[in-house]
Amino acid sequence: MNRNVSIKLYLSIIATGLMAFCGVLIETAMNVTFPKLMTQFNVDTATVQWLTTGYLLVVSIIIPISGVLKRRFTTMKLFITASIFFIVGLLICSLANRFDILLIGRIIQGVGTGIALPLMFNIILEQAPLDKIGLLMGIGTLVTAIAPALGPSYGGFLIGINWHLIFGILLVIMVIALIMGLASIRQVSKPERVPLDFVSWLMISIFFAGAILAFNNIESSLSTAGIFGLIALVGLIGFIIRSKRITRPIVNLDVFKNKSFNLHVVSFVMFQIMNVGAAFVLPNYLQIVAHTSSLTAGLLLLPGAALGAILAPISGTIYDRLGAGKPIMIGLFFQTIGIILLMVEALSANPIPPLIGYILMMLGTGFGMSTIITNGLAQVPSSQNVDGNAVFNTLQQFAGALGTAIVALVVALAQVSTDYAHTTALGAQHAFLLLLILQVVNISCIMLGLRFGKTTANEAD
Repeated sequence: MNRNVSIKLYLSIIATGLMAFCGVLIETAMNVTFPKLMTQFNVDTATVQWLTTGYLLVVSIIIPISGVLKRRFTTMKLFITASIFFIVGLLICSLANRFDILLIGRIIQGVGTGIALPLMFNIILEQAPLDKIGLLMGIGTLVTAIAPALGPSYGGFLIGINWHLIFGILLVIMVIALIMGLASIRQVSKPERVPLDFVSWLMISIFFAGAILAFNNIESSLSTAGIFGLIALVGLIGFIIRSKRITRPIVNLDVFKNKSFNLHVVSFVMFQIMNVGAAFVLPNYLQIVAHTSSLTAGLLLLPGAALGAILAPISGTIYDRLGAGKPIMIGLFFQTIGIILLMVEALSANPIPPLIGYILMMLGTGFGMSTIITNGLAQVPSSQNVDGNAVFNTLQQFAGALGTAIVALVVALAQVSTDYAHTTALGAQHAFLLLLILQVVNISCIMLGLRFGKTTANEAD
């Protein structure tokens, strides 16, 4: 298949991508507002953290049913619904003068993001020509890949003026995205009367809620984390058993019968853990160890984020022409060198190595991450693409929570002496050593995945 991509398709990808971008941007922008919000609302760290935890919980609960929503409703209805939730949530947060009101706004935003994230990639998978899949998946990744690193700079700048503007400015972007989507989104498949199995949804919700709460409690209470972990395990087992007994599960678990798909998924999770882990460690390292301001720390991460985002569609074009192997291997090379540099130079307290190391890591992400998603989905029949996309999007949120919790724990365990700056640097070094070990797992998985599977979208049935 070789046909041109319409302007309307590009606009529909950008419209849904902007919504996903705003959701991810606020997630990381909120991190730098916590000290200010704790003082203003007189709440502690554990309480203010719920602005992120509650949001992630809702996103993780909504995304698994994206396959059912996609089959049951038109793309336009889903887009409008996501836009309404997101705009209402932003409006509430931009006017909030109490912590509980702010939290309600964040939870409402989570519903919008949960619908929007898989919607963008579903549009690409359903409407893009096969020979343009890599390019368009790269563009979709570009829209959201820069958001996590932009967040600290965006939040750090606006918190000095008024933190309400973090939400208010994005209202304008969301209105633009809504207008763009209304003018461009089209329907190519007929909706079906697909039932939503509420028992399965309850089980998967228990799993993600338990898992995220377990990760968040690892540092403060291992026993509490263990209880939530056990609850998560019960939810997961219940979900698997239920899915095998019904004819229309919310996620078709047959996608996991493909060995190459599974290996691509594991590699994607490793990539996400490393990206989120580095994005958590470096701003704290730059402020505590290198003594930069929060705004400067955010700006130092900006070049890497920008380069990584720009490279995503370039990587997609390479995939369309040459297959998955080359862009993924290039990405793994850059990311490995970046992690090693960050680990070796962690004790130097010099802001330049983190700048260079993060650029190298994001170059690796730009080349590798979107290609892993695209090629992973090429391993399963096209009828299972919606389910495969739900798996990738759900695990992106899950891996983000896991990555943050793991590196936060590693850094906290090192911060035991009175020399806070030195022990933070030591904790950062340990965290990057852990990421390097995960990179070895990542390389092993993706090499096996490429060996056992297809290497271009055109090979998919």
